[in-house]
Amino acid sequence: MKPILSKLLVYLAVSLVILFSSCTPTTRTINETYSENILINQLGYKPNAEKKALIRADVDVFELVDKTGKVVFEAPAGEFKYWELSGDSVRLADFTSFNTSGEYHICINGTELSSPFVINDNPFKGLADAVLKSYYYARCGVDITEKFGGKWNWKAGHPDKNVLIHASAADKNRPEGTSISSPGGWYDAGDFGKYIVNSGISTYTLLLSATLNSEFHKLQNINIPESGNNLPDILNESLVNLKWMITMQDPNDGGLYHKLTTKNFVGFVLPSETNEQRYVVQKSTSAALDFAATMAYASRIFEKYNMPDLAAEMKISAEKAWQWALKNPDVIYNQPKDISTGGYGDNRLVDEWFWAAAEMYLLSGEESYKEVMLSNYEKPVTPKWNVVNTLGIISLLTSDKRGEFEDFEKDFIEYADNMLAIEKESPYLVSTNKFAWGSNSDVANDGMLKLIAYHLSGNEKYIVSAQNDLDYILGRNATGYSFVTGFGSKPPMHIHNRISSADAVEEPVPGYLAGGPNTVVLNDCAAQNVERSLFPAKSYTDTECSYSTNETAINWNAPLVFLTAGLN
Repeated sequence: MKPILSKLLVYLAVSLVILFSSCTPTTRTINETYSENILINQLGYKPNAEKKALIRADVDVFELVDKTGKVVFEAPAGEFKYWELSGDSVRLADFTSFNTSGEYHICINGTELSSPFVINDNPFKGLADAVLKSYYYARCGVDITEKFGGKWNWKAGHPDKNVLIHASAADKNRPEGTSISSPGGWYDAGDFGKYIVNSGISTYTLLLSATLNSEFHKLQNINIPESGNNLPDILNESLVNLKWMITMQDPNDGGLYHKLTTKNFVGFVLPSETNEQRYVVQKSTSAALDFAATMAYASRIFEKYNMPDLAAEMKISAEKAWQWALKNPDVIYNQPKDISTGGYGDNRLVDEWFWAAAEMYLLSGEESYKEVMLSNYEKPVTPKWNVVNTLGIISLLTSDKRGEFEDFEKDFIEYADNMLAIEKESPYLVSTNKFAWGSNSDVANDGMLKLIAYHLSGNEKYIVSAQNDLDYILGRNATGYSFVTGFGSKPPMHIHNRISSADAVEEPVPGYLAGGPNTVVLNDCAAQNVERSLFPAKSYTDTECSYSTNETAINWNAPLVFLTAGLN
C-alpha cells in the first residue's frame, strides 16, 4: 500500500503545481536591452489590424508580455524562411488575435525582448503629422521659428530674388546673367537645390492625399504659420511649393527651367551661412510636362476650395507649359560642365507625356489631350520621379471620368494584385523585390497604390498589405531600423541633410524618411571606412556620409504622407 500511496501523493503534488502554474501568470524581466533578433513595427498596431513581427532566431514559441513583464499571449512561431535579398532567415510571429490595448514587448527564449510598442486605436497620428511637417522644415528663404519649429529653428537663407540665368538657359529675351526672382518652395533633399521634375511628383502626391484622404487632413493641424485658415495644412504646405514652381516658368515662352541651384554643392552648413550665387539651369521637356501635369491637377483642387483666381492662374500656366512642350518635344536635360548638383535627367518621356496629357484632359475635357494620352499609355508601375505614368492613371481613375477607362482600372488592380503576390512569397512580408536608390520610397509608394486599389475596389486585402509596408518602414525590415527620424526605438540619427547636421540639435529634424538600403553605391563612406552589407536589403548605414542610403528627399516623404494619412 505504501508505494501506491507514495505515487498518489507525487501525482497530487504535480497536479497542484500544474494547476497553480496555470493560475499564476508567467512574468519576464523587463530591461532596456532589446534583441536584434526580433523585428517589429516599433510604433505599434491597431487592435483590429493584423499584427505581425519577425524573429531571426531558432525558436518554436514566442510570447507577448505587457510593460510589467506579464506574459499575456503566446503562440508558435512560423517556419524559418530564407530571403536571398537579406541573406538571412526569419520566422513569423503572428499575434493578430490579441487586441487588448496597452504597451507590449515580444519575448523569445524567456529573456530576449523586442523594443516596446503599443496596441491602440491611434498609433500613427504623431507620425502622420511629423511626416507632413517635414516640408515646413524644408522651406527655402524663410525663418524657421521656435514657435513653429520648436528646438529645430534657424534663420532664412537663399532669398532667391537675384537668381541668374545660366548660359544653358539663356535666350534673346533673357540673356546669360539676367537676374530673375524665384523665391520660396522647398529644398529638394539633403542639399539646397530646387528642382521642377522632383517637385512635380512630390507636390502631386501631397495634393492626391489631400483629395483621397480629405477627412483626415481636414482635421490635421501641424502647427505651421498658415494653420487655422480656410485650407487644410496639407494644401497650405503644397501651396508653398506650387507658388515657387510658377516662378520657374519663363513668361515669354512658357518653358520651365529645370532647376535652381548653385554651381556646386555647398558644405554642411545652415542656409543663412551660404552666399554662393544661384542660377536657373536649362529648360527641359520633362520639366515642362511635369509642371503642366502638377498645375493642371492643382487647378482642379483649388477651384473646389473656392479660389478661382489661383485656379485660373494655374490652368493658364499649365497650358503654356504644354504648348512649349509641343514645340520642344525632346529637349533632354544635359548637365552643363560647370554645374555639379543633382541632375534629374530623363531621356525617356513617354510617361511624362501620358501624365501631362491625362491631367490636361481632366482639366479641360478636350479630346486632343485624350488622343495624346492614349497614344502614350503604358501599364502602371510603382511611381518614381522619372516614371510618372501611374500618376496620370490614378488621376483618371479617381475622377468623374473613371468610367471611360475600364481597361486602365483593370491594369491597375492587376498591378496591385501582383504586388500582393510578391509579398505573399516574401519572408519579410513586403512587395519590394528590387532595392533601388530610395528603396524606402518604393515601399511607401507601393503602400499608396494599395490604398488606392482599396479606394477603387473596396477590398480590404489591400489595406492589410499597405499596413505591411508601413510595418516594414517602421522597423520590420532586415536592418532593424525604423527609417523615420524621431520615431521608433532605433531611428536614423545621422541623416544626410545639411540643415539637420548643422542646426546644433543632437536629434535630427523629425519626420524625415531615410532613403533606405541598396547596393547602387557602396563607397559613399569609403573615406570614413564604413562598410556596408552586400545584401541589398541590409545595405544601409546610419551615417551622414551615406548619401546613397541615408539622404532625405521631398519625393521620398510624399508617399509616406499618403500612407500614414490613409491608414489613419
